[in-house]
Amino acid sequence: MSSAPLKVVVFLGTVKENRLGIRVAKFMMNQLTKSGHEAILFDPIEKKLPLMEKAAFFYRPEDDKPAVLTEMEVQIRDADAFVVVSGEYNHSIPPALANMMDYFGGSCYAYKPSAIVCYSPGIYGGMRAAMQLRAFLGELGCLSVSNIFGIPRAHEAIGEDGSPVDSHMESGAEKLLKDLDWHAHAMRNHRNTVGKPK
Repeated sequence: MSSAPLKVVVFLGTVKENRLGIRVAKFMMNQLTKSGHEAILFDPIEKKLPLMEKAAFFYRPEDDKPAVLTEMEVQIRDADAFVVVSGEYNHSIPPALANMMDYFGGSCYAYKPSAIVCYSPGIYGGMRAAMQLRAFLGELGCLSVSNIFGIPRAHEAIGEDGSPVDSHMESGAEKLLKDLDWHAHAMRNHRNTVGKPK
C-alpha cells in the first residue's frame, strides 16, 4: 500500500441487540490503523441520530444545526475514502445505515471510493445487502471498489474484541484495503490536481 496515510470514515450499519457488526467494525478499524491510515468509526448507537426529518444540507446558517451533524459532515468531507460495514435486514440494507448516510448530501461523498464489508451469522455473509449497497453508494457518489469482503458466520470468524480467529480474515481485509488504497490515492491526487467537476 502507499506510504501516504488516508482519512477513512467507517460506517457501521447496525443497532440490533447482540449485534455482530461491532466485531466486524472493530476488526476493520484495527486493519486500517495497522495499514497506517486514520480511521474514524460512525456507530449509529453512539451518534444517536433520529429518523431523518431534516438533512444536514437543509440547515441555513441562522438555524440551530445539531453539533453532531456539523462534526460528522466535516469528517465526511475531509475523508479520502469510506468503509461500509453492513449486515442485512430482510435481505436488504439496514435502515440505521441508510438513515445515517442519507443525512449528508452527495457533495460530501463525491469522487471518493468506498469499500463494502458485509457479514451475517449464516452462510451468505450479507451479500444480498452488498449488492444493493453497490447502487446506494454509487448514487451518493462514492463508487464501491470491485472487491467485496464478505464474512459468513461472523460470530465464528471474529472475537468480541475484533480479533480475527484465523489468517483468512486478515488476508481478505488486506486484499480489500489494497483495492481501496489504490483508488483513494488516485482520486485524491486527481482532486488535488484538477479539482472536481462543476
